[in-house]
Amino acid sequence: MSDRVQLRPWQRAAFDKFAASEHPDYLAVATPGAGKTTFALACARWVLAQQRRRVIVVAPTTHLKTQWVQAAHRMGLELDHQWSPTDGVSKDVHGIVTTYQQVSMPDTAKKLRGLANDAFVILDEIHHAGDERAWGDGVRTAFELANRRLCLSGTPFRSDTASIPFVRYEETGVGGEAQPDFTYGYADALRDGGVVRPVYFPRFDGLMEWSAPDGSILSANFHDDLDRVGNSHRLRAALSLEGDWLAAVMGQAHDRLMYIRQTHPDAGGLAICMDQDHARDIARLIRNRYHVECDVVVSDDPDASNKIAAFAKSTKPWLVAVRMVSEGVDIPRLRVGVYASTVVTELFFRQAVGRFVRWTRGLVSQKAYVYLPDDPRLRTHAFQIAEARRHVLKPPTERDDEFTPEQLEREAMKELDLLPEQLSLFSVLSSFATGMTVHAFTEQGLTLFDDEPEIPEPDEADGADDALELPEIPTDAGFPLTGSKSVAERKEELRQRNMELAKTLVDTTGFGHARVQAELNRLSGITSVGSATNNELERRIRHAEQWLRRR
Repeated sequence: MSDRVQLRPWQRAAFDKFAASEHPDYLAVATPGAGKTTFALACARWVLAQQRRRVIVVAPTTHLKTQWVQAAHRMGLELDHQWSPTDGVSKDVHGIVTTYQQVSMPDTAKKLRGLANDAFVILDEIHHAGDERAWGDGVRTAFELANRRLCLSGTPFRSDTASIPFVRYEETGVGGEAQPDFTYGYADALRDGGVVRPVYFPRFDGLMEWSAPDGSILSANFHDDLDRVGNSHRLRAALSLEGDWLAAVMGQAHDRLMYIRQTHPDAGGLAICMDQDHARDIARLIRNRYHVECDVVVSDDPDASNKIAAFAKSTKPWLVAVRMVSEGVDIPRLRVGVYASTVVTELFFRQAVGRFVRWTRGLVSQKAYVYLPDDPRLRTHAFQIAEARRHVLKPPTERDDEFTPEQLEREAMKELDLLPEQLSLFSVLSSFATGMTVHAFTEQGLTLFDDEPEIPEPDEADGADDALELPEIPTDAGFPLTGSKSVAERKEELRQRNMELAKTLVDTTGFGHARVQAELNRLSGITSVGSATNNELERRIRHAEQWLRRR
């Protein structure tokens, strides 16, 4: 059996280069929304067609594990996102999805080292492996014995001293420079048409007044020259709902979203906030002032991943989040964003903007809008959004292990420029928005506008798609059943049902949990629920139901 996989021209070019490469490591850097996942899964299909081996995907977040499972299912591969190091891999999947956080745990890395021996490994957003020493060490330990490693990134690498595993560096004047095997930037995607949306950046000036932690009263607009601390205080004053700046910008963004929904009825907006209290306050503003539905997603919510998935499929107008929807999350209907975060790093900014660029087939006009404070740091990032960067290993100036734990915590708080004890002494006195300026990247490059123009949208490049013939790959249990649900999603339901039945048996028999589980495993002929196939889980459910009927 064979299947035709539709690839965009850049995906086919990157695939052909991957297939021709004899090096065990391949790094593809492509702009968010370009289709890195489809490219990677096409490579996985091709690798497994050459020789049967396990597939292991490492994703940045738990939510993205689910997205990988669903995308793999659509591409004819089955992955299990519920794998744990205490279980084996079930025979009815081609492999597993895990996270960098999980890989950083020594016991998990050791277990993965065995599973990944001679496997095909996909490292999604590989720059995360340089975020923490434990993450990079775990990735190296777990996957150095793999047959091939495909590294992906949609964000330019940071300029720091953290070496990223399995990325090749060449010496330059300032240090080692990362060498991607294939690069496809935002400007490339715009020129191709039908790949990403043009993003407009309406930037708002304003006049902000605040009381600093030392008691002084300060005021400034976004074009006043301030020091680093002053810049951050001014930005926080603008984004606080104690003033009027943010409410005015939210109003502009909401009006734009309602206009877009006249032709794109399920178009959505995303507000990226400072912290959880800020997110809830903005959501309250949206609900009370505009009388529309608004979902809030914060990291403390155990149901956050499901909320993001539900919002992606809904027609609700607004989603409000802190850092939960910054990278890799696929919500193509997002058309309007409000950047209301005090995080001003280029990496985070580019990740956030990447949520709005995903092209949707069939829409005539697809401009996206990200509303910004006219903060000089954010303005610079917005002007550079089409530029491609490479990770450079600069000579270290300080060693992390020379800091005490307390100093390291303070270093992490520099992003806010306000330490916890200082934050209570900082207060916003007033703020209001003035002077909107708009710029965008179009096929002609960076363009500044006094007022927003109407420019023609690129035609969809349907005729340029390249079909790739790949054989279907069975699992060790044979070919998976086709359907809307992946093997892993069905497996999750069956595991939940097994857990419920086991609990009922414990309650009705008086036996201990371990005894009930062991007996059900014996009756169904499995070693554990975690490594069982779906057929085995269904058989275990039948034995549990029969046992209950005998009571």
